[in-house]
Amino acid sequence: MKDMKETIMKYVFLVCACASILAVILICAFLFANGVPAIGKIGVFNFLLGETWKPGNDLYGILPFILGSIYVTAGAIVIGVPIGLLTAIFMARFCPKSIYRFMKPAVDLLAGIPSVVYGFFGMVVLVPFVRNFFGQTLGFGGNGSSMFTASVMLGIMILPTIISVGESSIRAVPNSYYEGSLALGATHERSVFCTIVPAAKSGIMAGIILGIGRAIGETMAVIMIAGNQPRMPKGIFEGVRTLTSNIVMEMGYATDLHREALIATAVVLFVFILIINLLFSLVKRRSANG
Repeated sequence: MKDMKETIMKYVFLVCACASILAVILICAFLFANGVPAIGKIGVFNFLLGETWKPGNDLYGILPFILGSIYVTAGAIVIGVPIGLLTAIFMARFCPKSIYRFMKPAVDLLAGIPSVVYGFFGMVVLVPFVRNFFGQTLGFGGNGSSMFTASVMLGIMILPTIISVGESSIRAVPNSYYEGSLALGATHERSVFCTIVPAAKSGIMAGIILGIGRAIGETMAVIMIAGNQPRMPKGIFEGVRTLTSNIVMEMGYATDLHREALIATAVVLFVFILIINLLFSLVKRRSANG
């Protein structure tokens, strides 16, 4: 009976693994089967490097959306990664238990807040603040719905992913590393930052990659606060539209080549995610070999 249960569970796990792989294959097949022909009709260079998006005039250039996604994601990385990494280090190695009891549930709660709630917070709080402080007080201009606001919002949204994965990775490092560093005369801070954190680099990078994936794929919050202007980005305090925002805003009424162009936009976004994961795998392999 025991052998039978093990055999059954082995095949159950195999079916679950195959289902996951099949889902990825089906998504890839759908995207490329519907998106690649549209790129061929429009022209690869006209589609990827075109600066004008006017479906009514059969102009489908997505370069403004590509740059918008890259700029917003880069801003989120600049804001979210240092804060998230330092918070993870603090929670894993410096935080008193009395504070940790409140910080850990707060981080978990931050991860469970829906995107639309983040977007509403950004629209009600961040947009007016950026408009009044940066636009009027400092004279940068803009109405608050901008690339900068979206970057700040996404930086906040990727914090729980980076903090949770980073903390788990740091705690997984054997304590003998820390003790050995102390035995060599290093201080507590030096032992943490020069021994523990480098040893947890692989897991920390995984958290950062997951955060980047969420930032580049976020839609609802960006739609609510980024300005959604289909033009080339002109400055961090000007409106911008990302790849995901463009797909969601126009898919509801798109037909024919317009719809195919939106699916092709999803193909480009999918390729971006694949490139990010590939680069992470290469960095991880180089670190393991080194």
